[in-house]
Amino acid sequence: MARVVFDLPAHFGFATELQVYISHVNQGGHLDNAQLLSLVSEARVRFFRSLGYPEADVAGLATVVGDMVAQYKSEAFHGETLRVEMAPQDFNRYGFDLVFRMTEKTQCREIARGKTGIVFIDRAARKPAPIPESVRQLLLQRVASAS
Repeated sequence: MARVVFDLPAHFGFATELQVYISHVNQGGHLDNAQLLSLVSEARVRFFRSLGYPEADVAGLATVVGDMVAQYKSEAFHGETLRVEMAPQDFNRYGFDLVFRMTEKTQCREIARGKTGIVFIDRAARKPAPIPESVRQLLLQRVASAS
């Protein structure tokens, strides 16, 4: 079976820290794969907040996750603090990919990497909407500051 191969950007323009709680751990004693998605979702909300927007209202538009890919690199355990770095990439008319890398804070052990496809939605029309130019400029500034 082919494996996901995923390259990361050289620099990220955003980082946040999240703790692994006991509710994130499965019977194998490590971070559950579904809970990894939950932690990435929390980091995504914080990313939008760092731009000055709640995720549910980005310049008048909603955002949804169109797709997601994750590549696991190592286990994470209860009590560890994870650093999640994010960078916008691969812009299209209706959205962009939000690339992430998750590492354990103390040992800098990489836990996972991947990307989330963000799509902007016009709530009234219930259809994809173009990225507002003001938001595109903020995202491009984030890319430039990470370089």
